[in-house]
Amino acid sequence: MAAAEVFPAATVVVVRDASQGLELLLLERTPDAEGKAGPSVFPGGRVEPADLAGGVLDDAALRRAAVREAREEAGLQLAAESLLPISRWITPELSPRRFDTWFYLTALAPDAPVCVDGSEIARHRWLAPREALEAHQRQALRLAPPTFVTVSWLVDLETTSRAREVLAPGPLVTFRPRICRLAEGACMLYPGDAGYEAGDPETPGPRHRLWALASSWRYERG
Repeated sequence: MAAAEVFPAATVVVVRDASQGLELLLLERTPDAEGKAGPSVFPGGRVEPADLAGGVLDDAALRRAAVREAREEAGLQLAAESLLPISRWITPELSPRRFDTWFYLTALAPDAPVCVDGSEIARHRWLAPREALEAHQRQALRLAPPTFVTVSWLVDLETTSRAREVLAPGPLVTFRPRICRLAEGACMLYPGDAGYEAGDPETPGPRHRLWALASSWRYERG
């Protein structure tokens, strides 16, 4: 079976300086038909034709998509030039819906308003990165793997300026997950992991992976 078409997309990791340190913005998607709360996500979505200038998909188009999605989903007014590219996530071939998503980081003023659309997005919350990970572990909210990994990057960064300083240097990290199913969950291998090419988490060597287990999740890099 041929792999599904890959759609370009953009996501914005919005952070701010709060009294207790760095906080990030998470949007909770509306509940499903059974009333189950949706995942908590960063603002973002597919690149639309209107984002393209002359039909060209480039960095400017991705930034326009990121700015538009942040405005539509959370009422944010962002400047395209404020967006710092920090990662790129390409959905595995086995997925029925695939995206090539560029993640950008930007900072808001502490008192900047957020107004969710009330349709696709049910509510928002500002959380310290560690609080977000702990809430995920106790199932108080749900983070998708790209969100969990990105939040993990921010855990030890105390200010928005520090986040930009640490995440700005290249090269850009590209994630093309290779999923290994386990009895207790899954291990998602990323490029740079010793087991990536073979799809074997037992391969000795460098680690770059997410353990997504029923008991807990853990991002490992090094």
